[in-house]
Amino acid sequence: MCGRFTLHAPPQLIREAFSLFRDPELAPRYNIAPSQPIAVVRFDENRTPREWDLLRWGLIPSWAKDSKIGYKMINARGETVASKPSFRAAFKRRRCLIPADGFYEWEKRDEGPKQPWYMTQPDGEPFAFAGLWESWSDPDGGVIESCTIITTEANDEMARLHDRMPVILPPDDYDVWLDPSIEEAKTLQPLLVPYEGELKFTPVSTEVNSPRHDSPDCIRPLPEQGQLFD
Repeated sequence: MCGRFTLHAPPQLIREAFSLFRDPELAPRYNIAPSQPIAVVRFDENRTPREWDLLRWGLIPSWAKDSKIGYKMINARGETVASKPSFRAAFKRRRCLIPADGFYEWEKRDEGPKQPWYMTQPDGEPFAFAGLWESWSDPDGGVIESCTIITTEANDEMARLHDRMPVILPPDDYDVWLDPSIEEAKTLQPLLVPYEGELKFTPVSTEVNSPRHDSPDCIRPLPEQGQLFD
């Protein structure tokens, strides 16, 4: 799964990585948690091809009676996203990129608390999770736009921490994923695979366990925490 991530790269670097029209306005985030507003990049046929927005993390299907369902929809399984009622309409027409520069997972240990690990690209550059977005109207006429991160089975490295991981899309796949004219699962499903690139694994403080903590302390490397990979 993916339950916490970061985005603290400089705005200019984010603009260049995602071919945006202008630098995004976004404060550095070191502990992004479910139900919070998160940045997405999506196709906008009325303005520039790629639009930057903030949406609530936790997808609320358009047919939902209550917005609370979003708390259970922070992730969508890539294997079933094309057919599951909660996600299949968004999978066809409302796909997005969710920019990040790192994400967290927790290692279970025989003794003591779980150890959080922070995963990044080796060079620290931003990347994109595959995401879906949806628009929901409440009974009073208000509109909430929300999103979810798609997950897949873990690659060999991530499997030492968890059996799932977020889908990280290569930049060459961004245009296909965002294109609303592409609806066929046979074209999109092959993109939802375990990450084939290299990730850097860093043990970090349990500060990240609480969403109240959102500072560089969350990603500060810990000394001597043992080896995840033998």
